[in-house]
Amino acid sequence: MNKSMLRTFAAVAISASLTGFQASAEILKFDNSWTEQGFLRLWTNDYDLAGRQLKVTSDGTVSLLYRSVPKSAWNSKMASWGWSVAQSVVATDLTRKGGDDRNLAIYFVFMDQASAEKLAGASARRVLRNASTRALVYVWGGEYPRGKILRSPYGPNQLKTVTSRVAGKGAFSESVDLAADFQRAFGKTAGVLVGVGISADSDDTDGMISAVVKDLKIF
Repeated sequence: MNKSMLRTFAAVAISASLTGFQASAEILKFDNSWTEQGFLRLWTNDYDLAGRQLKVTSDGTVSLLYRSVPKSAWNSKMASWGWSVAQSVVATDLTRKGGDDRNLAIYFVFMDQASAEKLAGASARRVLRNASTRALVYVWGGEYPRGKILRSPYGPNQLKTVTSRVAGKGAFSESVDLAADFQRAFGKTAGVLVGVGISADSDDTDGMISAVVKDLKIF
């Protein structure tokens, strides 16, 4: 078999694999499955949950919107979504606690199987306090090369920031390999995916964010 035929077969195999993943995708609709979690402050973001899309407004505020992942999707290894920003905070140092505003952050939260069974459906606060919890946080903000892994100032051993887009306006579609990024960030294989969170953060710069996340899928 010549190299051209090998490349063709490889392309077909990859396409079939991705098609299989997409066919089994879990669509995480923006409905009453999501709960807002504040960060030790009384003021919070505004979230407009509208089925396939979420509108986020942050006016000098910060909070996290979180939902558990159905057990049927705990073994998800990839994710995709669209996001857009109409009003942006300035670029900040994402490694500095208390100075790390960002337009959007999407959390993919993992833990070991035993802990997942015990904490199934638990709140973001309880899940994030578990010793086995690890989270990849894909961030639109700062001014870093795409795909760079940063230690989070809020849990350097449990949270890892993946820089996705620099601060500014725009609209993009994303597709990420959670398993590969987890290995790269933590140096080990991911546990089960138990939760997803979305945050906007403008309190440190007293900025303003107007953004949308849509078509969020895990597979």
